[in-house]
Amino acid sequence: MPLTILVADDDPGTRLSISDYLELSGYLVVSAEDGRKALTMVDQYQPHLIVTDITMPQMDGYELVRQVRRQPAFRLLPVIFLTARTNTQERILGYQLGCDAYLPKPFDLEELGAVIRNLLERVQMIQLEWRMRSPTPEAENHHPAEQTRTSAIATALDLTPREWEVLDLLTDGLSNSQIGDRLHLSSRTVEKYVSSLLRKTDTNNRAELVRFAMEHHLVE
Repeated sequence: MPLTILVADDDPGTRLSISDYLELSGYLVVSAEDGRKALTMVDQYQPHLIVTDITMPQMDGYELVRQVRRQPAFRLLPVIFLTARTNTQERILGYQLGCDAYLPKPFDLEELGAVIRNLLERVQMIQLEWRMRSPTPEAENHHPAEQTRTSAIATALDLTPREWEVLDLLTDGLSNSQIGDRLHLSSRTVEKYVSSLLRKTDTNNRAELVRFAMEHHLVE
């Protein structure tokens, strides 16, 4: 399922250009023309990231982010401000409210796309590391010796968070292109991660890699 991005801006042309670009990039986009509607859509669609203007009717971007950050489920939700307001004090206010990035208007769509990918990858890494540190019910039921052995193997492999993600999707039977779509990576980049996994696990192909991961309980 594609990641969902909420775009809030009172200018129809800006909303349309951002939405078209992000949809072509593989995201699911929902949009709002003011902050109040955007706040409602946060609850409705549970977006993975927000791109918002500051100056909007009903509720401005500052208040939108303030309201979003009050909800525990959205305290880490990435937020990008797009605005013609560029003075230092207003940027500081945005960061104090929890803004992750600040792009002045007029902005470049490719730059916006790069910022979005970076923020989403960072959140995914944080979530993956959290899952790795939190034992699953299945792991708690394993024999202590098995848990120790699995932990030792995982530590010895020294996989990066992104390699863990690729390995998890590999064991689900996804192709390189499907993994790339899921993680917003090129097929060539995915192939580099697969090659690194083969080298670190001393396996010769994807089938052996998947079998190794299953046998050593590296994936659920």
